[in-house]
Parts: sequence; C-alpha cells; structure tokens
Amino acid sequence: MTGIAVVGDAGLDVVARHDQPLPHGGDARAAIRFTGGGAGANTALWLRSLGAETTLIARIGDDSGGRLIRAELEAAGVRCAFATDPEAPTCCVVVLVDGEGQRSMLADRGANKRFAPEDVTPAALTGSTHLHLSGYVLLDPSSRPAGLAALAAAKEAGLTTSVDPQAAAHIHDPAAFLDDVRGTDLLMPNTEELVALTGSSDPASATELLNTVGAVVVTAGLDGASWIDATGVSSVPAVETACVDSTGAGDAFDAGVLTTWLAGKSTVDVLRTGTQLGALAVSRIGPQP
Repeated sequence: MTGIAVVGDAGLDVVARHDQPLPHGGDARAAIRFTGGGAGANTALWLRSLGAETTLIARIGDDSGGRLIRAELEAAGVRCAFATDPEAPTCCVVVLVDGEGQRSMLADRGANKRFAPEDVTPAALTGSTHLHLSGYVLLDPSSRPAGLAALAAAKEAGLTTSVDPQAAAHIHDPAAFLDDVRGTDLLMPNTEELVALTGSSDPASATELLNTVGAVVVTAGLDGASWIDATGVSSVPAVETACVDSTGAGDAFDAGVLTTWLAGKSTVDVLRTGTQLGALAVSRIGPQP
C-alpha cells in the first residue's frame, strides 16, 4: 500500500449532542463524549483503517492530552512525526451536535497554531509517496509558513500532493489561497469551500481552478460528489444513511478518495469509495473510525 503523509491538526474533541435549541444563559442536557480529533488525525486514522501506511505530521502540547493522542494514534498503527510544544497546550475542540447530526465547533488549535517549517523534516516524509495537507494549516497565518514548507518539501521529494481547504469561513482571500496551493495534484473542497473559491456551487465551476491544480474533487453532502479534471466532470450520488454526527465526514471522504485514487482506480470508483466512507463517518458519534 502506498505511504501517505498527512500534515494537519491533532487534538481532542469534546462532543456534546443536544436535541433542543441551546438556551442563551441557561442550561441544557446533552450526551457528552471525549474523543480524539483534529482534521489531520481524523484523516490519518481513516487512511490507516483502509490499510494505508500513514504518517501524521503535527504539533502537540507537552501535556496529558498530547500523550493520549500519540498513544491512541500509534496503537492504531499511525506513525506520529510530532513536534512537542513546551508552552502551548494540545489542540482542543468543543463540538456541538444538534438533533439532526449537524455540528458547530468551538476550536482552540493550541500547539497546532505554532506548527513551524522546521517541524516538517525529511525523516517525516520517508516512506511516503503522497502528502495530504489540511487547509487549516494554510488558513491560519501563524502556521501557514509550515503548510507552504510541507508542500514544497513534498514536491522536491517527488511526492504527489493533495489539499483539503477545510474551512470556507476562513478563506478570506481566494486568490492568495489558490496561489498557495498552485501545482497541487488534487484539491478537495466541499460545496461551501467551492463557493468561496469560485463564487458558484456548481461542480463544473471547478474547471476554472484547473489552471492552478491538476484535478478537483468536490463533496456535496446529500448531493453526492464530483471529480473535475481536463476530461470533464464525473459525479456519483450520496450514499443514503442516517446522520448521527457529521463531524469528520469530510476527513473520512478524503481518505476514501486518496487510497482509491493512488491505487489507480477509476474516477467513479474513487468517488464511490469516498462517499461510502463519508456515510460511514456520519453514522456514528465522533470523527474517527
């Protein structure tokens, strides 16, 4: 199986599921679970669940949360190329999940905000033929230099690359973001991120991005997913399932797409695997397999 290096956040999630609207200044009952999280860690674990040899490159705090994250990832077979921050705490995200399974997040990137170019070492890329970058790294000015360094190191080493923009709300300068990912083999936005980059929710609008990246794969939730490259647009429907918790669905989709694409499968197979894994992710609580 192809080796894949993932660059992105690793952290802790506090998932609170509530059935009623949250009362401002009041109390509400919830079902609360403590899990591993972070877009990078989520994708790495879904990749590992599919048999990929996976390395996660991230920064954690010198605290119990960081040690717990490392232990759980390593127990699952993920190689952890972590920098340990002596001052900043490990990333923590409070995830509020409503009765329809839709999530809202309160995120503290913690040590991930201090992710630095020197954290991306040649040794961390050893054994990998592909590098996947979580857009949170690029979209935070403090960690952006490290994201750019990771892409540059991957290209210099001859690795293929992919980027998930990750957060439409943080794409304040689409032209600058696209310049950052120029030359990437695969860009992986959801519909909201596509709108932020092109002004349109139509997957066909991604064709205008092909002068920047090699191909685009768009996930559209209940509307399925599409692959856009120089040959045109291919689409598949969503896999029907009950949505319990949408957290991490895109990270799982990315893992399904990457493993199938890197194995040389057809575009339709790539999209089907991605949507199947995304459906599996939303059918359970928490962002990881």
